[in-house]
Amino acid sequence: MFNFRDVGGYPTEDGRTVRWRRLYRSDSLHRIDETDRAAFAALGVRTVIDLRRPHEVARDGRVPDYDGLAYRHIHPEHRDWDEIPYDERLALADWLADRYLDLAETGGAGLAAALAVIADADAAPVVVHCVAGKDRTGVVCALTLSLLGVADQDIAEDYALSTAASRRFSEWVRSQLPPDAPIPQPYFASPAEAMLRFLTDLRNRHGSVRGYLLDAGLTDAQITALRGHLLE
Repeated sequence: MFNFRDVGGYPTEDGRTVRWRRLYRSDSLHRIDETDRAAFAALGVRTVIDLRRPHEVARDGRVPDYDGLAYRHIHPEHRDWDEIPYDERLALADWLADRYLDLAETGGAGLAAALAVIADADAAPVVVHCVAGKDRTGVVCALTLSLLGVADQDIAEDYALSTAASRRFSEWVRSQLPPDAPIPQPYFASPAEAMLRFLTDLRNRHGSVRGYLLDAGLTDAQITALRGHLLE
């Protein structure tokens, strides 16, 4: 595990704080081994949201079974990054922000479904994850924190915390691949500017994060529930 962390602790615009130990974000949980099991079980996680593509789940496997653990595989539809080669003449943050906006446009139903699970107090504590825990997971956590009233700068800084984890993850990935297998730079980058631009672009296109998610299928009642159990 390289990128597991709590999403709690951030202040909100109305003077409250995001609760600790209710929502976690992570890279893929299929790598939990005997060393990790006790630590993971001690968190009391009730629900895992797996955002990976079906072929990624089939290739790598899923989180191990634990008594009382609910597993939700929710795949937000989006183009494979391999189909959109990164041009180094383009700013990295801009390329990533464009990919996140693409995800929001094509995968809105899946993103709303993931937030609906997070909004359910009975599902908490929840862990949301993808492969590296920074892109699909980063978008879901950014949308959640925005609905809670966390400032964009704090959301972007939380997203950027994946940079250090991605360095460790990339070293591990390279150890598993042939020496000549290239890894595109965006796969392990998470500059704060990318998340700031994504949130700005999403609002420019849809008016607000709340409006986007309501159009995608989340309900006012679910947003109220989300704020009710994730804020203190």
